[in-house]
Amino acid sequence: MMTYEPPGATGSPVDVSPRYENFIGGKWQAPTTGEYSPNLSPATAKPFCEVPKSGPQDIELALDAAHAAKDKWGEASTAQRAAVLNKVADAIDAHREELAVAESWDNGKPVRETLAADIPLAADHFRYFAAAIRAEESSITEIDKDLIAYHFHEPLGVVGQIIPFNFPLLMAAWKLAPALAAGNASVLKPASPTPWSILKLMEVIGDILPAGVVNVVNGPGAAIGKALATDKRIAKVAFTGETTTGRLIMQYASENIIPVTLELGGKSPNIFFNDVAAEDDDFLSKAVEGLVLYAFNKGEVCTCPSRALIQEDIYEEFMGRCLDRIRAVKQGNPLDPATMIGPQVSRQQVEKIGSYVEIGVKEGAELLVGGHRPSIGGEFTDGFFFEPTVLKGHNKMRVFQEEIFGPVLAVTTFKDEAEALEIANDTLYGLGAGVWSRDTGRTYRMGRAIKAGRVWTNCYHQYPAGAAFGGYKVSGIGRETHKMMLEHYSQTKNLLVSYGTKPLGLF
Repeated sequence: MMTYEPPGATGSPVDVSPRYENFIGGKWQAPTTGEYSPNLSPATAKPFCEVPKSGPQDIELALDAAHAAKDKWGEASTAQRAAVLNKVADAIDAHREELAVAESWDNGKPVRETLAADIPLAADHFRYFAAAIRAEESSITEIDKDLIAYHFHEPLGVVGQIIPFNFPLLMAAWKLAPALAAGNASVLKPASPTPWSILKLMEVIGDILPAGVVNVVNGPGAAIGKALATDKRIAKVAFTGETTTGRLIMQYASENIIPVTLELGGKSPNIFFNDVAAEDDDFLSKAVEGLVLYAFNKGEVCTCPSRALIQEDIYEEFMGRCLDRIRAVKQGNPLDPATMIGPQVSRQQVEKIGSYVEIGVKEGAELLVGGHRPSIGGEFTDGFFFEPTVLKGHNKMRVFQEEIFGPVLAVTTFKDEAEALEIANDTLYGLGAGVWSRDTGRTYRMGRAIKAGRVWTNCYHQYPAGAAFGGYKVSGIGRETHKMMLEHYSQTKNLLVSYGTKPLGLF
């Protein structure tokens, strides 16, 4: 496959307008502030378009549109809503290359990832919830012969959804699909560093959705996110991002006593037992790749396997293979299908990563590979690139305990199963974990004992629709990507009906 041309260039599958607007009420609307911000590609560190720098009044306009649309959408049959979601999925599939290139240029992730994972998964989540809503059933409870309890699922109304910068399109799909399936209208705020690909998505699907059912408002996270999360016309807030901001979102929601779904930070352990090296076979190669997946999406993943725990008697042999694989990772143009790791999302992110590497070395960690900004050259000279990095140390170091959100792996060893479990659970977070072993009894014991919402067993970074995703401890509240999300976006109406004529006898 040939390298894609950048958006807007001759031969590119994606066009670019100099300026974009908010998407409100089915139309493109200029921000009430009249202000715009340059949108940079992290690959070049140069702006390629402008996006709205909206104010709280734009949130109010979006809420007006959402409230005007919510009743008709909520009263539509599940078959009608499912048909719309399936059309959205078909449109995403039909524009796969366009959206994949847009996502890669806006975020920096390699196009090999967006083509193989982000865009197909986004479409699949709409199809999954289109099917799930048609299979959802209400219930009837017979209290006694003449007293019946009916339970109905009703939409919440208008929900606010705040999207992170690491998977803009996929995270939008994770939140929009169940919310729309359940009959809600949405006001969505993209992350400030990555607003453009979601606007391109709305160009693709905006005409499929009834006007006002999905509204997109761009702007500074602190101002726009707070305006959305604190508004009394919002019935629920869904947020993916760092734990510190998640605490604020929860406080805002508590003021109006509305539910939240929070998918927050992580410091996930990836555990390799000595039997992975029992044979030199495909499984061993898979385990090596499983460790190197800390660099997937440049390490900008909440579930990044950023702590590797390797049984001490195979450490030298296994780590040697892993370092060879890491050194072979190709870094560069995110639109080249051969590229394995692209630039970080922003200059701020690169500086944060570099500072953590310095912190680790000062703490006494051994730098095994990477640790610097590479020289990519050409048009990517100023891009926000950082080398895949590995630090060896112990679990009390800050680089083991704090979320870096970059391609930095902290490696340590363990003696036995008990010590591996102790190290794995010695963290504030509990979003993800990985366990690698040929012993299925061991993988089951570890999987049940690790305090994390998702434990990958002999695999990592799989995010299928239908598998519940969410965290323990400070990694969040609620679950996504599963039919239970329909309940998170619904409220239960109970009709308690008496069919008898006998007096109650209470007065």
